[in-house]
Amino acid sequence: MRVAECLLKIGPIMKRATLLFSAVSLLLGTLQTFAQTPATSPAPSPEMPAPLTTPAFKEVAVIKTNKGEMTVEFWSDVAPETVKNFKKLSKEGFYKDTAFHRIIKGFMIQGGDPKTKDLSQESAWGTGDPGYKIKAEFNERKHERGVLSMARSNDPDSAGSQFFICLDNAPFLDGKYTVFGHVVKGEDVLLKIGDTPVVSNGRERSKPTERIAVESITIVSPPAPAPAPTAPATPNAAPVTTPPAAK
Repeated sequence: MRVAECLLKIGPIMKRATLLFSAVSLLLGTLQTFAQTPATSPAPSPEMPAPLTTPAFKEVAVIKTNKGEMTVEFWSDVAPETVKNFKKLSKEGFYKDTAFHRIIKGFMIQGGDPKTKDLSQESAWGTGDPGYKIKAEFNERKHERGVLSMARSNDPDSAGSQFFICLDNAPFLDGKYTVFGHVVKGEDVLLKIGDTPVVSNGRERSKPTERIAVESITIVSPPAPAPAPTAPATPNAAPVTTPPAAK
């Protein structure tokens, strides 16, 4: 009787032990499988493209002639007052309908004289100005092909409105005339004008046989930066009122 009772008591215990053993075996098998599975690295994120940069846009002058257009970039860092004067005259329309009255092949073309608007004053072409003179701003920039420089008389501070553009290098002018810009577009137009046939004007062989008109000089400024985004306006709160004090 006692043996039977013992067996009845041991049976459930054995059953629980068997279930526990099965659970432990299953857990060990899972851990072994996990240990044998190679770890996977997270997929590399695609590289972000480099941000696009907008090239800096500088202020320029577009010289429109009857032979085409030339675009000039200014050198305000070395001749600020000269650039300021040229821009002022251009914006006022001072150069409209003037002409390149002096052309020396392989050297330069010269214009900016208001008297070239009037054919009856041809004998005085090259002597005109805006009615005032500006001080020289000689600098280290070189007179090379496409360089814009101020024309003057013997007095260093006698420039006013007349300018010239070099057709080739002219080192003998360096440090003696105010360089203030250079052609960045339209060099073919510059050379075409430089190849215009010329005759003597009584002093030198530089008078063009046809009129090289300056129809306009337009100053093109860089676009204004976009305004910064503004935060939405916060609605006005109702004023705080203090209830009247009890009396």
